[in-house]
Formats: sequence, structure tokens, C-alpha cells
Amino acid sequence: MLSGRSNRRQKTFTAGDFSGDVFFPHRKERLEEISNFSQSIGARKPPTRRPRAFFRPATASHLNYLTITRPDISFPVSVVNVVIRILRYIKSTPGQGVLYENRGHIQVVGYTDADWAGSPTDRRSTSGYCVFIGGNLISWKSKKQDVVARSSAEAEYRVMTLATCELIWLRHLLRELRFGKDEQMKLICDNQAALHIASNPVFHERTKHIEVDCHFIREKITSGYVATSFVNSNDQLADIFTKSLRGPRIKYICNKLGAYDVYAPA
Repeated sequence: MLSGRSNRRQKTFTAGDFSGDVFFPHRKERLEEISNFSQSIGARKPPTRRPRAFFRPATASHLNYLTITRPDISFPVSVVNVVIRILRYIKSTPGQGVLYENRGHIQVVGYTDADWAGSPTDRRSTSGYCVFIGGNLISWKSKKQDVVARSSAEAEYRVMTLATCELIWLRHLLRELRFGKDEQMKLICDNQAALHIASNPVFHERTKHIEVDCHFIREKITSGYVATSFVNSNDQLADIFTKSLRGPRIKYICNKLGAYDVYAPA
């Protein structure tokens, strides 16, 4: 399904001229499957002991597929006890998808964020990042970190490493496709300490355990391949990939990510 935001007309899209806007909603058949399953949940009498975890195996694969076109549910899908809420949210927003527009440039920009020690069970942090090419959302991820970070700066720095790898991979992909020019990529973070570690050539003992990551990012910064920048937490677009947010905040970030509802009134 191809559609513009304003008139919702079907338009052609070619890699050469980017003349039209492209809209990627979720696949109709996948949405119907989830809708039917959610209806069956309402009709079924829930078990006495484990009402929420009971539905997790049957819906996990469907929800993981939906995260490909629904960045707004990337973080909640990883939380077991909110599956029913996700189904209700998806059912109430059937036209939600990502809109791609021609903005006249192809700059690669990444936003990174981390929820330090956010897991109540093991106190591991959650990494989240999103990458834009030409002002359009191309890649995003929400993942719990493998190790326990001893500070918020360490948690933020680990996700900066993850996002830098994604930026480099996308740059190589664009180069293979002979698409655009090799411009400096931008990595945006809301943690001043993590940005200071990335630009500071002196490693003291408190950052020795993440020294490998420091060398990796500093190499890209020194060579001019990647430039880091600070952003206020209120304008941090990766916030939606690390923690649960309220309605107005979700709408604000989705609008910035280019995620719109084609059925919403103009």
C-alpha cells in the first residue's frame, strides 16, 4: 500500500528521483490475525492463576513482525506483562505506519538513549536507538543490555557503540548502492558524560572496563566519520525505545519519527 500523508493517494516511488511519498502500514492479513486473536481473548474466560503470561507465546511472533513497521511498540513488545495492552493499542490504531518523504538531503543521523538499571529483576539497562537517512526513519532497535552497567554514562556509552555500528553498516550499504555522497554521519545523545568520554583522549581507571568501546568510537570521531552532538532529553527521539511513555509524549515522538495514522482526521 502506497499513500501520501495528506491526500492518501497511491503514488509511484523510484530510487532515482524520490518523486513521491511512501507509506508503510502493517500488512492487512497480519493485522486481521491479531485482531481475531484479540477478539478471542475477550470471549475466552481467562485462567485463574496466570492470565497474562498465558497469551505470550501465541502473540510474540505476530508482535515481533509488527515492530518492523511500528516503532512505537518496539519497547513494550519486550515486556511480558503488557501484551494485552499492546493488542488493544494496535487494534485502536490500524492505520499507523511510517511515512517516507523527499526532504532534499540524505544525511545519516542517529539518536541513542538508555534506561539505566530499568529492569526491576536484574537491574540491566535497556538500549534504544533510531537512525534517519534524509530525515526519514530507516532503522530502530530496543534491546536489554547483556551486562549490568555501573553508571548511567556506561549504559549510554554502550548504546552509542551499538548505534555507531548501525551507522557504519548503513553507510557501507549506501555506498554499495552508489547512492548519494559520503557525508559525515551524526550521533546524537542526551548524556553529557558519555559524550565527554567519547571525545576525551585520556582514559582513567573508571572507564577501563569499557575501553574497547571507547577506542572504537573515538577512532570514528577522530577520522571525521562520525560527529557526536548533545540533545535535550525533551527532544530525545530514542526515548520511546527505552521506557514506557504516556499518550501525549508518544504522539509527539511518533510525529517526529514520521509515524502517522492515515485514518486520522486532517
